[in-house]
Amino acid sequence: MSQIEATILGQSYALACPPDGELLLREAIHIVDREMSAIRDAGKVKARERMAVLAALNLAYQQAEGAARKGAQTSAPQRQAAATDGAVNSTHSAGDSSPDIDIEHLIRRIDEALGDDNHLL
Repeated sequence: MSQIEATILGQSYALACPPDGELLLREAIHIVDREMSAIRDAGKVKARERMAVLAALNLAYQQAEGAARKGAQTSAPQRQAAATDGAVNSTHSAGDSSPDIDIEHLIRRIDEALGDDNHLL
């Protein structure tokens, strides 16, 4: 296993890299750096650990949302058939998209959960 140097939010990391996985790992590094930078640039979160948790939550939410959409697309014919039989009453069409992630809401929820403790672990 090789090792690559990565910089995320100005901090350097030496990361183990699986064989033939450097391109994917570099893309992952870019995505994490972009998410953390966006949270930092919003100016409401100062602690690097909180930025990391929020970035991880955002990325996990996006992944779960994508999986849910994919599942919804594959089961759309089943829902359509049920709807024509009167078994499903839905206000959303197959083309509707769910709302974007509300980062401010996530920040407030984490701040409330942490309270005065300010420790993530």
